[in-house]
Amino acid sequence: MFTDNFISSLQNHRVKKLLLLQQKSSERRREGLFVVEGQREIQHCLEGRYVFEALYCCPDYIGEEARALLQQMDSGVRRFEVTKEVYEKIAYRGSTEGMMAEVRIPHRVLDDLHLGDCPLIVVLERVEKPGNLGAVLRSADAAGADAVIVCDPLTDLYNPNLIRSSIGAIFTVPSVACTTEECIAYLKAHGISILTAQLQDSSLYYDTDMRGATAIVMGTESTGLTTKWREAADAHIRIPMLGRLDSLNVSVSAAILLFEAVRQRHGGNR
Repeated sequence: MFTDNFISSLQNHRVKKLLLLQQKSSERRREGLFVVEGQREIQHCLEGRYVFEALYCCPDYIGEEARALLQQMDSGVRRFEVTKEVYEKIAYRGSTEGMMAEVRIPHRVLDDLHLGDCPLIVVLERVEKPGNLGAVLRSADAAGADAVIVCDPLTDLYNPNLIRSSIGAIFTVPSVACTTEECIAYLKAHGISILTAQLQDSSLYYDTDMRGATAIVMGTESTGLTTKWREAADAHIRIPMLGRLDSLNVSVSAAILLFEAVRQRHGGNR
């Protein structure tokens, strides 16, 4: 496939680099790179105008659709053919259409977000589990949310578990990491209503108007939101809990609240 760039050794320095990028957030920060694998995820990444540094392909797994995708890639991207043994070593998910890429981490700040007149934003504070954040991104994509803002993150946005659980939504939903203080100031400056999901002193979510510019703010399941968010909020909302437990997984809560906003904005009865 790419006979000038053929990798067959598990000790190749590029193999070691790929493994480090997947395993260590410090390596991702140092190199300014992350790894994405799979045809669907690479397609979303390409459509999101991310900058590709290198592409790795395994002829034993790659199919016609993946070959067609290769034709869309910038010819300036370095391409490497790897053996089946090497691909099975570097692939985070096993067989994923035989495609893997090194991609440049974009530097994004809040002012890079391009919001419409009536944005719908998800804000997550100190969410630790990459799988939860990935699932929230999937819901945000499905609900047509304008952005996901991650405050004081405990995991980086390009953790391989996050990319996998988001099935590429990290590339389709504008996402920014910042501090809680920066986010609150940004939302206030842009006239975006802050709705904090919390049990205390709150109203039922379906009794709250989400038709205007809205940020739905959620914290961790164990500790909830910090006092800064509760004090900055325009309204406190809750999902009714009819069983013996008092909380839902943050990704489930996000989906419920996002689609209530969708219902209100697209002609549903309040």
